[in-house]
Amino acid sequence: MIHLPLLTADVPDRFPDPRQALRKPNGLLAFGGDLSPGRLLAAYANGIFPWFSEDEPILWWSPDPRCVFRTDLLKPNRSLRRTLNGKDWQISVNRAFRQVMLACAAPRPQQPGTWISPAMVDAYTALHELGHAHSVEVWDGGQLAGGVYGVAIGRLFCGESMFSAQSGGSRIALVALAQLLHDWDFPLIDAQVSNPHLLGLGALELPREAFLAQVHELSRQPFDATAWHAVAIRPASAYLQQAACRPPAAAVAERVVHE
Repeated sequence: MIHLPLLTADVPDRFPDPRQALRKPNGLLAFGGDLSPGRLLAAYANGIFPWFSEDEPILWWSPDPRCVFRTDLLKPNRSLRRTLNGKDWQISVNRAFRQVMLACAAPRPQQPGTWISPAMVDAYTALHELGHAHSVEVWDGGQLAGGVYGVAIGRLFCGESMFSAQSGGSRIALVALAQLLHDWDFPLIDAQVSNPHLLGLGALELPREAFLAQVHELSRQPFDATAWHAVAIRPASAYLQQAACRPPAAAVAERVVHE
């Protein structure tokens, strides 16, 4: 029988030590509580995130290992560059946050259900309006071709989900996000739980202890969140070209991979 701590409403910033999470299912830490901005921010600042189906109580996770992208290594491959041939796709930031979330929540082939419930959409939209959650959008004319969203804590970005309405849309959004974050000295994108798709895009697995050390350091570094709203719309090709020429950050590589 599984015994989990129950989170109560009177202490929204208090979570169990993520090192106490279960091994099976990997990372399950606690249940209950709510999706208030204060609780969500406290969760991410401790390497914890909510993940549950609509018919379940709120479940909180901190898996081991942790899936991450290094922003200096996430670059476009030849296939992705070919995707943009003859296209005038544009990248925007924080112009359609809720629309991106709803697109991420839409049913997909072989995946009829979603964990992005209406309650999750409302909760993260509230975080967005407070300046903590952000989206990167890929536009083909007036239509979204792809997008990604997540939560920023200090200089840590916690990715939540991405989608493609056209082939390559989510990958282009992810590369553009990584380029922005790299420019702002964010070394990592938290991708939470690894899968073959994420690993194929270049994600790495970190032991939870190493990841938590990064969370402790990066979440406490100051960053002016108004920078997100100051990003101008740019051609997607400009992001891909900039990312392709970006050298890896050796100091970050040594710290993140070997810590």
